[in-house]
Amino acid sequence: MKVVLYLVWVLLATQIVANSSDFTVSVLTNEVPNARQIAESASGHLFVGTRRAGKLYAVVPPTSVGAEPEVVTFASGLTMPSGIVLLGGDLYVGALNRILRFPRIETTFRENPQPQIITEQLPKKRHHGWKYLSVGPDQHLYVPVGAPCNICLSQDERHASILRIDPKTGVSTLYARGVRNSVGMAWHPKTQQLWFSDNGRDMLGDDVPDEEINVVEEPGAHYGYPYMHAQDIRDPKFGKEMGDRVFTPPKVRIQAHSAVLGMDFYTKGAFPPRYRNALFVAEHGSWNRTKKVGYRVSVIRTDPDQTLRYEPFLDIWLNGQKATGRPNDVLVSKDGSLLISDDQQGVIYRVVYTGKPNDATNAASINVTDTH
Repeated sequence: MKVVLYLVWVLLATQIVANSSDFTVSVLTNEVPNARQIAESASGHLFVGTRRAGKLYAVVPPTSVGAEPEVVTFASGLTMPSGIVLLGGDLYVGALNRILRFPRIETTFRENPQPQIITEQLPKKRHHGWKYLSVGPDQHLYVPVGAPCNICLSQDERHASILRIDPKTGVSTLYARGVRNSVGMAWHPKTQQLWFSDNGRDMLGDDVPDEEINVVEEPGAHYGYPYMHAQDIRDPKFGKEMGDRVFTPPKVRIQAHSAVLGMDFYTKGAFPPRYRNALFVAEHGSWNRTKKVGYRVSVIRTDPDQTLRYEPFLDIWLNGQKATGRPNDVLVSKDGSLLISDDQQGVIYRVVYTGKPNDATNAASINVTDTH
């Protein structure tokens, strides 16, 4: 209770930048320690992965007005089960070197479900070994495998890549290369192309290299790591080995060390029209920069001239240089709200639009509610 009350005080004392619209932020639940990726079932059950906690949670919607969601821990003792996604009613989990499947999870999570192993042949390196899962238009799983280091060239070509995995057989193929540490993916609702975040290398300074938002326009493309970072930063060690190779540049560059993680496209109608098909991005926040940056949710919108516009959306977790939370994943809920996981506070937030319908002119405001 004290943590939530303090957090609500911080929310009230901090700015929300909601781009001239009115939004309300509330704590959906504060009973999901180390919450990472979120998935939602057809009936509104949430499933939540973790990294250090080694657990999986189910968040059950309340059955009456004013009641709180029920949180059920249905698996524990797993190794970094941070990436989760639903496919055909089954929950798929990325846990370091394994992809697991919990069949019919919505009806079995209270019954001590035991996972099936789809594959346990992924790399076992723990550095950047946590996963984020996505289901593509082809009904295959897409899974990033991070570089096992800050900067290196692994002999295993699956490191620093995104894999396409058959959910039935576990067979994988390379879908993107030169990807240092992606912890966020989303499919564009119109083009059906995969967009993904990538965290730049450390120890080059406070402001280089930028974090990246990339797009897979051609499967198998190379995005630069470890030779080139953020399009134009040649690596001091590996840059001399790149020769005349050309890499796919990022679509959007974000402040270095912001730690861009989970992302989702807004495809519902509850937010103002300007957010239609916009990409929401969780910025987990810096750990090795002189002054902290990130710790917020940003949004990338496409202007009429097709220019991509990046701007802060929810900027409430950094109070001076004190971080009060770390947004990790974002999910557009079936009801049109925006859900945000916070692995520092063990919270899932819910953002709803409460301004005038289709309003594009009112000044931004924020309401914060505490139901716990």
